[in-house]
Amino acid sequence: MQRWHGLEEIPGDWGRSVVTIGSFDGVHRGHQLIINRVVELAGELGAKSVVVTFDPHPSEVVRPGTHPPLLAPQPRRAELVEQLGVDAVLVLPFTAEFSQESPEYFVRSVLVDALHAKAVVEGPNFRFGHRAAGNVDLLAELGRADDFTVEVVDLQVRGAAGDGEPFSSSLCRRLVAAGDMAGVAEILGRPHRVEGEVVRGAQRGRELGYPTANVDTVPYSAIPADGVYAGWLTADGETMPAAISVGTNPTFDGTARTVEAYAIDRVGLDLYGQHVAVDFLAWLRGMEKFDSVDALLERMAEDVKRARELTERP
Repeated sequence: MQRWHGLEEIPGDWGRSVVTIGSFDGVHRGHQLIINRVVELAGELGAKSVVVTFDPHPSEVVRPGTHPPLLAPQPRRAELVEQLGVDAVLVLPFTAEFSQESPEYFVRSVLVDALHAKAVVEGPNFRFGHRAAGNVDLLAELGRADDFTVEVVDLQVRGAAGDGEPFSSSLCRRLVAAGDMAGVAEILGRPHRVEGEVVRGAQRGRELGYPTANVDTVPYSAIPADGVYAGWLTADGETMPAAISVGTNPTFDGTARTVEAYAIDRVGLDLYGQHVAVDFLAWLRGMEKFDSVDALLERMAEDVKRARELTERP
């Protein structure tokens, strides 16, 4: 899959495309419906499939300070899109100037001149251009003038998550914040992941016999609610069952909120400086302040046992 950052990186001989545009944070199951249709339609039309997205998130430019917690950083989103069989991802730098462009300018500069769109696939609530003035009806109207069609995909995927609320990135963020990893996994079609670099912490886990990877998470990451979780730690291409702690370590009167992962039954791991991924499978318990280190150790042993059992299940 080709990855372009900006219109100038699109090859000059790029042919006709089937395109979809959006933030696609999390690439959840609703997003997957759109992207799968893009790939399918591109095959039918003999064109290339392209996903267009933005960096940074448009809300941070239009309304500074309102950047939502991200379900997946940009590189991870590209990986997920690639797994769906897309030919190219175009990341458009979202600037204040770009936000002022009209819907007509966006269509002409991006869809027509740069990507030579043959078809565009979107959800019914798609908006684009300055002040989100463009919608799917305007897009279809412009497409008739510029030789591309518009197909609208129904995104109303529902399940048990959110008591039957339609799947969306905003619902997923709420469930992450509540620690509902089962609901999040239903929406995403996979466990929620947090990424970052392993940095040195207080090293209390090592002293207690449970050395953890202290993850300096990617900015704006959607961090689950404080508590202990079962999941996996992936480092250097290896995925290991893990017990994960999110919180401030209240037993030791901590104040900084951290994400720490203990790779179960692994010894001698040196992950400092490595970029790792932490996947959250299940919530085990809330964060607690214990009266003694011995009480904490007893509970940690139970947490690790439970995490091992959960991650060993098919």
